[in-house]
Amino acid sequence: MNQSGEKLYDLLILGGGPGGYVAAIRARQLGLSVALVEAEEVGGVCLHHGCIPSKTLLQGAALLSAIRGAERFGIQVSEVRADFGLAVARSEQVVRRLFGGLQQLMKRHGVTVIIARGRLTAPDTIAFLPNSRTDREEQIRGRHLLIAAGSRVKTPPGCVADGRWIYTSDEALIRRDLPTSVVVLGGGPIGCEFAYLYAAYGARVALIEAADTLLPSADREVSELLARQFRLQGIDVQTGVALASGERDGDGLIVRLTDGREYKSDALLVAVGRTPNTAGIGLSEVGISTQNGAIVVDEQMHTSVPGVWAIGDVTTRAALAHGAMAQGIAVAEAVAGLPGRTVDLKTVPTAVYCQPQVAWIGRTEAQAKAAGYAVKSCRVPFAANGKAVAIGKTDGFVKVVCDSASDQILGAHLIGHDVTELVGEWSVAIAGGMTIRRFQSAIHPHPTLSETLAEAAAMISGEAIHFGKGGADTLTRDVHA
Repeated sequence: MNQSGEKLYDLLILGGGPGGYVAAIRARQLGLSVALVEAEEVGGVCLHHGCIPSKTLLQGAALLSAIRGAERFGIQVSEVRADFGLAVARSEQVVRRLFGGLQQLMKRHGVTVIIARGRLTAPDTIAFLPNSRTDREEQIRGRHLLIAAGSRVKTPPGCVADGRWIYTSDEALIRRDLPTSVVVLGGGPIGCEFAYLYAAYGARVALIEAADTLLPSADREVSELLARQFRLQGIDVQTGVALASGERDGDGLIVRLTDGREYKSDALLVAVGRTPNTAGIGLSEVGISTQNGAIVVDEQMHTSVPGVWAIGDVTTRAALAHGAMAQGIAVAEAVAGLPGRTVDLKTVPTAVYCQPQVAWIGRTEAQAKAAGYAVKSCRVPFAANGKAVAIGKTDGFVKVVCDSASDQILGAHLIGHDVTELVGEWSVAIAGGMTIRRFQSAIHPHPTLSETLAEAAAMISGEAIHFGKGGADTLTRDVHA
């Protein structure tokens, strides 16, 4: 309590997404008093409008793909009917179940949760409307304040999402009708996942990306293989071209691209990224610096105002949901007086859940060379892995990038079956400062897809058992300095 009898929390949090609620729980574990203000529901975009519902839908798409390939395993399937509406309903059930668990978790840890739209009125104060029946704001105060307000979908100029003909991932995750044809604008992770999802359920899909490759942040070899695999799945992939216009035409849309190409489509899904939720939360009033709409933070997530921190998508150091969680834990520990730690964005992995899956961490080969490293890299295909051959999932590869002078692992880039479950090994290795030789010495179970990781490490060291002298020439040519 302060002198006026008002409760003074150790930590106030604005935003209850992955970063915010994890920071709240960690702070309570450390004995701090915590209040969290969330405009909608704790869990944020990731739980309610992003990661969880989309991955639930993508699991259905993967099952459909597996059923269609079942004949290779001697399984005859006479009829397959896919109900997209039921798939969406299941995704909503999954969200409700996890949300209920999260609510109980917050209660057990004693986090004060306030469902209201909040804004900063001072570096130690969040004001909010307690309900819709009054215009009188209430406020809470704290010794430290953490902004974890997240982000919202972005749409290009002149492209207004109406939820029926033109829509974003928010609407796509709750629509129970499957479009017969859809143009997906944006070849980043969200666009690639939805393109695969719709195609697996039987829609005609065109995927449009303004950059010259899909997944522009990924390694180029990964991106090029993904585009080839998508085309084999019937997805019309167009890169290096942008949207010119999207206009209603009878019972559909005419989507025009800047190269003159036109598509007649039932819908246009806009997946061109996200923008920070910084409007209307009092940043300028408090004096918090922003850059291109994002809160400027340092490596410890301090803002320009002492005592105010920010994490996740709302900042200049956006780090995906799992990165925001790590940032939230780091802030909670710093507020509790523990030694400060940083979250190195190069150790935050990216995972894309289309099929084939894509995952990467650290620098690409091009980025490593641009940073001045003496780069050596190798690429080991899953086609040479016993488990991959046995389960019929041989598309893709593991590519490793390291510094030839120090043997330091600089990056790992994967495309193939379930590689989102494999990239965590590289995360541990890079975060732990492992050399490629040290990683190579870890014994992986046989037969597993993870053996390909160890084989890639051995290949860079020139000690691969299954490749190299006497091995497949096409593979040894993939090793280059």
